[in-house]
Amino acid sequence: MPARPGYSDDKPKVLARLRRIEGQVRGLHKMVEDERYCIDVLTQVAAVKAALESVSLTLLEDHMQHCVADAVRSGDGAEKVKELSAAVHRLVRS
Repeated sequence: MPARPGYSDDKPKVLARLRRIEGQVRGLHKMVEDERYCIDVLTQVAAVKAALESVSLTLLEDHMQHCVADAVRSGDGAEKVKELSAAVHRLVRS
């Protein structure tokens, strides 16, 4: 049986947040279809981006607290730390 992902405890919260983000993106689509004012659309784009960043931080924190910490405790943390570093770099660059 595969190990549970580190975010298992937060899964309902993450899924609920992603559903809200889906609704926000659908709202953005409608705003563009309705030719809403550019600044209003940009404001909503920023809100979606912030919401996704919040989900990313939740997942990242869970990964550190569970997956990375478990690997370090078992003496096999170097690869997980390297993986974590790469993930942080991807998030910062996006």
